[in-house]
Amino acid sequence: MPEETYNPWTVVNVVFHHLVDQGLHPTFGDGHPGDPAAELLRTLGITPEAEGDVRQKTAVQDHLAELRRSVFGEPEPPVSY
Repeated sequence: MPEETYNPWTVVNVVFHHLVDQGLHPTFGDGHPGDPAAELLRTLGITPEAEGDVRQKTAVQDHLAELRRSVFGEPEPPVSY
């Protein structure tokens, strides 16, 4: 059986809606919610999907921009997210 992966933001959304349905009032704490959501997935035996983490996307884009500058001497492109 292939290993399942899920976007951590999907888990945050599902958990928040479940808590609201139970009459609770969840709030975001400090920091990025992807870490606790990913840990919840791991606890459930599910591997979190790195593509869902905007921090991963940003790091990849930053690394690619640095490679372009070092190889082609290109100026840094404008940031558009």
